[in-house]
Amino acid sequence: MQLKQMNSYKKTNIKTKVLISAVVVVLGLSACAPRVATRGNELQMEDVAKITVGTHTKNNVYETLGSPSSMSNFGEDTWYYISQITETTAFLAPEIKERQIVEIRFDGKGMVTYVDVVDTEMAQEIVPAEGETPTAGNSLGFIDQMISNLGRFNK
Repeated sequence: MQLKQMNSYKKTNIKTKVLISAVVVVLGLSACAPRVATRGNELQMEDVAKITVGTHTKNNVYETLGSPSSMSNFGEDTWYYISQITETTAFLAPEIKERQIVEIRFDGKGMVTYVDVVDTEMAQEIVPAEGETPTAGNSLGFIDQMISNLGRFNK
């Protein structure tokens, strides 16, 4: 009788271990699945093709494509529609899978003068400068800061 219970216990124990192992493997593999993130206003090229130079206005473009991602602050009146799809796997840096930039320029009357889908193959990596920007003023140390704050607590 005890031998049957032992064999039954061992079979149950093995089944439990196999089940736990399977769950761990499935969870481990799902953790490696890439996460896809879409940012910006992803346009349909059919909608962009509807915008024609000289006939459409800002209102027409807004109704067709929606609000732009960015607008020029100086120079020509330009709207930019920017979108990007990235994949991130586990702890690795995100990888850009697709980037779309549409540039639309307007004249002073708000008529479309230029429509372009920017070639993202021409994009360049911008490396920030590593220097520091000098600022005017004194550099106070810890003790200087503590002494200068003493007068502020008397209010």
